[in-house]
Amino acid sequence: MLKKRIIATLIVREGIVVQSINFRKYLPVGKPEIAIEFLNSWGVDEIVVVDITASKDRGRKDYRFVNGITRSCFVPLTVGGGIDCIEDIRSLLNLGADKICINSHCLGSPEFITEAADIFGSQCIVVSIDVAGNCESDYFVYDASRGVVTDLRPLEWAKEVQKRGAGEIYLTSVERDGSKAGYDLKLVDTIASGVEIPVIASGGAGNAGDIHEVFSKTGASAASAANFFHFFEHSVITTKAALTRSHDAIRLNTHASYAKADFDGDFRLRKLADEYLRDLLFERIQKEVI
Repeated sequence: MLKKRIIATLIVREGIVVQSINFRKYLPVGKPEIAIEFLNSWGVDEIVVVDITASKDRGRKDYRFVNGITRSCFVPLTVGGGIDCIEDIRSLLNLGADKICINSHCLGSPEFITEAADIFGSQCIVVSIDVAGNCESDYFVYDASRGVVTDLRPLEWAKEVQKRGAGEIYLTSVERDGSKAGYDLKLVDTIASGVEIPVIASGGAGNAGDIHEVFSKTGASAASAANFFHFFEHSVITTKAALTRSHDAIRLNTHASYAKADFDGDFRLRKLADEYLRDLLFERIQKEVI
């Protein structure tokens, strides 16, 4: 059985990682290179970096920051934001990116997907699909660079990008973005069951329970989280530890595994027994080498 992937997403605005809420409000978090260093040490499977400054103003594309973050990134790295030509892709790969995430430019020029896949290979090309709407209304593809809802249906567009040569789909619910209300399961399952390429679920993760739910109730190959991974220590490891209790097929191979930890209803760590903590005081833990 293929392992499900836990992916951390960094939204970068003006060179700073930000917390995104509904694609409208952005709160500062910190420097991308520091965030990546911590996420690496916490056992994340992959990292996605999206430069929304370049997405909204393509005249301000500056990918030099990627060179800095790749020095501390030892997991597969996907980079996106304002990519609209083959030279952008080549530059990012030369700077150390493993995969490229393209979005808005494809909406008007779907042949760009085919061109990129033919040159660099489908395994390198991730197409991001932002979706407006919810299960009680209807779904349409959202063009984040122009801030408009298109008349494209998400499933039709997902099938089109698959046919054009995309290797993966990064699927985001605009309404769930930053909400901590959980993933849009209907949307994720519709897309994941309608295409044969892997689908990464994004938008709405608030705790490990939301990730377990998207794995158990949809065909998503990976779950991405941004905001909640940034705000507490060992966030990725504790999330994975909670998922192993639910028998989800995920990788957990860090020295710190929280195997004896207990979690509350919100998947937060409970305090360990005083006796165990006292004994731990004299246990030598080898420094982990990444």
